[in-house]
Amino acid sequence: MSLQYQSGFGNDWATEALPGALPVGRNSPQRCPYGLYAEQLSGTAFTAPRAENRRSWLYRIRPGAQHLPFEPFGSASRWLSDFGTGPVTPNQLRWSPLAIPDSPTDFIEGVQTWGGNGSPGEQSGVGIHLYTANRSMQGRFFYNADGELLIVPQQGRLRLVTELGIIELEPQEIAVIPRGVRLRVELPDGQARGYMLENFGAALRLPELGPLGSNCLANARDFQTPVAWYEDVEGDFELIAKFTGGFWRAKIDHSPLDVVAWHGTHAPYKYDLRRFNTVGSISFDHPDPSIFTVLTAPSDTPGTANMDFAIFPPRVLAMEDTFRPPWFHRNVASEFMGLIHGVYDAKAEGFAPGGASLHNCMSGHGPDAETFEKASVADTKQAHYIRDTMAFMFETRRVIRPTGQALACAELQSDYYQCWQGLKKHFTPSTPN
Repeated sequence: MSLQYQSGFGNDWATEALPGALPVGRNSPQRCPYGLYAEQLSGTAFTAPRAENRRSWLYRIRPGAQHLPFEPFGSASRWLSDFGTGPVTPNQLRWSPLAIPDSPTDFIEGVQTWGGNGSPGEQSGVGIHLYTANRSMQGRFFYNADGELLIVPQQGRLRLVTELGIIELEPQEIAVIPRGVRLRVELPDGQARGYMLENFGAALRLPELGPLGSNCLANARDFQTPVAWYEDVEGDFELIAKFTGGFWRAKIDHSPLDVVAWHGTHAPYKYDLRRFNTVGSISFDHPDPSIFTVLTAPSDTPGTANMDFAIFPPRVLAMEDTFRPPWFHRNVASEFMGLIHGVYDAKAEGFAPGGASLHNCMSGHGPDAETFEKASVADTKQAHYIRDTMAFMFETRRVIRPTGQALACAELQSDYYQCWQGLKKHFTPSTPN
């Protein structure tokens, strides 16, 4: 199947899989074309400002209410939403990549929570997860009522078959599945590994550009939303829901991916990170990493996000007489990093594709000893081309509370702190230069 997408971010899209399936002039006519049912999917309050309002009208074969009652479902026991209340270690943490499981594991079963903050009930905070899977979802569909999902593949493609259309996703692309959208995850390559952020707060959006003007960073036209697609299939299926941190299962005798047409602003989308238009210094100093923000979810505090998604893509460093890698820093915000591809420029070794690191509020971090020594004597008259890499960061205003399974796993690198122990004392009080 040759898939089609609609370009743009936050548009009021309109798409139909059958000609004339979208009603003209009204959202819920007495009788919809083709005998379809009209259903509104609201991602924000009805009275949210027009520019922030997320809702879509769906015209489907059966309404979303038609399924048997939900019962508790325990197969996603490693996907957590309770991050505890006790003290959190201030240590810098880093993990090696997770292995692909041996036993049959689909996407829902393969999600493991690594940390988070806030809660679905607060509608604030995030859950940070890793996923590994080796089979497509079979006879099973899923939706998340707790938050929207930001999916970051690292190995293996994903085919996200949603009720609003199909998204094919590969490493170095991302997808966002809005709260409540139903889907099935298929694995075209037979196995997959990656990262996922669950955003309990306000919906992700493009950051403001301020003095940058009207261009650069992630441009709206490079975001892609699927066109309408549907399947009219009956059978013995199950619908899995994540609701208030728990998982529930309901029997359903048809595919819920039966939306023949839809229009609105609450829809899944994808973005190719390789299209990010990076900006940086062309005189001196290393700018703040906020210039690498792709998407942001605002909080109730102006200028302070519930979470930011930033990337560190291929780029050219041209600033002179400057320490070019990320400097040593301690932040009020907390940082969870992952590596999708290549080598991260602030670490000489130990941070592998599929791995992760966590540097919490006010925990010092920065380049390792080898990277520091090399960058301190580099010829900054020459431009430095960083190629063939893609790292990312989930940054939050709250402390990221690592889960017990993240702290107890074999992939946790107990010697991570050693990367800074080789830093030498260069202090010379009698010789300023």
